[in-house]
Amino acid sequence: MRVTIFGGTKPRPGEPEYAAAYHLGRMLAEAGHTVVTGGYMGTMEAASRGANEAGGHVIGVTCEEIERWRKTPANPWVLEERKVPSLQERMVLLMDLGECFIAMPGGVGTLAEITLLWNRMIVEAAPRRRLILVGDGWRSTFEGLFGSMDGYFPAAHRSLLTFVSDAAGAFAALNG
Repeated sequence: MRVTIFGGTKPRPGEPEYAAAYHLGRMLAEAGHTVVTGGYMGTMEAASRGANEAGGHVIGVTCEEIERWRKTPANPWVLEERKVPSLQERMVLLMDLGECFIAMPGGVGTLAEITLLWNRMIVEAAPRRRLILVGDGWRSTFEGLFGSMDGYFPAAHRSLLTFVSDAAGAFAALNG
């Protein structure tokens, strides 16, 4: 299956978050899955590299708006680049290509991807598929949101999110 991995640009080689994304990409490729990422640095690079070095196929979804803002091409482990004009198109293509989704730690871009995908699944604009959020940061963020605005988040909507503590948990949740 095609597994889309969301995550931040911050992790660098040698850092634990980079190693976790690398390990996840590697596990997915070894299991025969295609890895889909945003194609650039950080988590995207690490997951792409892990999958590529394990012999897997890596699709990187890049965009002209990002490259005008930050002069960075796709990372060298992307085997198939799909470049779109805008950030919005990039986000939707990342979602449309995925058959399962894993969000590693990240910032506002990763949060936007999670919430857009989640909302698209709620309103049935996208098929309901696994959306796995990795790490205590996502768990505490969403628990805080649920606690402070409980009436806006019914159980049926909450059930679309799966929280796990690490990359190994995310891999296990794919089959759960």
